[in-house]
Amino acid sequence: MQKKMNYDAKLSKLLDHYTQILVVGADNVGSNQLQNIRHGLRGDSIVLMGKNTMMKRTIRLHAEKTGNKAVLSLVPLLVGNVGLVFTKGDLKEVSDVVAKYKVAAPARVGLVAPIDVIVPPGNTGLDPSQTSFFQVLNIPTKINKGTVEIITPVELIQKGEKVGSSEAALLTKLGRKPFSYGLIVQFVYENGSVFSPEVLNLTEDDLVEKFAVGLSQVAAFSLAVSYPSLAAAPHMIVNGYKNLLSVAVITEYSFKHAEKVKDYLKDPSKYVAAAAPVSMGASSSGAPEAAEKEQKKEEPVESSEDEGGLMGLFD
Repeated sequence: MQKKMNYDAKLSKLLDHYTQILVVGADNVGSNQLQNIRHGLRGDSIVLMGKNTMMKRTIRLHAEKTGNKAVLSLVPLLVGNVGLVFTKGDLKEVSDVVAKYKVAAPARVGLVAPIDVIVPPGNTGLDPSQTSFFQVLNIPTKINKGTVEIITPVELIQKGEKVGSSEAALLTKLGRKPFSYGLIVQFVYENGSVFSPEVLNLTEDDLVEKFAVGLSQVAAFSLAVSYPSLAAAPHMIVNGYKNLLSVAVITEYSFKHAEKVKDYLKDPSKYVAAAAPVSMGASSSGAPEAAEKEQKKEEPVESSEDEGGLMGLFD
């Protein structure tokens, strides 16, 4: 009874002082491993384990006593073998520290595989008397230098499947520990809000990209229903300007910014010369330059100084 009271008091105190909590899965996590995780988080984070019924009861009593109903959103998350990590640090950094402490584990019979287990090709080091294990699991082998060699890679166990006795025995003989276990962040609680841990991996670029997509959708919707919004306003102004230009082009009506467009449509050749590139040291057309030279040759030369200047210009 005293132990339960102490636990209630500890959890209530943590709920009073912390607004950030990671709900972590603790399947197959041993006490030594948990101690290492606590040591790694020492500073601004505290790991608290306990029975779900106890935690739920304390959270409900705490909410009634303090009026903090936000903590009640933790109650539905306490399912299975879970614990709570209270922290005042950066949630992403704390989550990374929690994920770092993993321990390799063998494939035990009846265990649900968290990942696919693939046996690679190569020499197993087992003597030919062990081939029966491979035959039961339909793994192609050959005898090479007195030992069993696996010919091709084989998917021994699929993710989500239960480990069978033959698979477990073979992996043990091969000395493989295919699984690794540690605390897995399942949910993130912050000031009454609960969200997926994937949110912690979002970068500023991801947020900008998502904001841009949302902004374009708002603009498209506003344009479709002709509703002026901040996102659609620039597009509406540009579209309105285009409509005014169209009216000015096909009618006698005109305004300052339409004059150049109308002038261009009347005589596009005036703008071709201005847009044509001019190469360094030579004119874009040889004919005008030759005509200019001929004209200057016919002009009377008034002084030797002018002549020198002209000759220097066209040398």
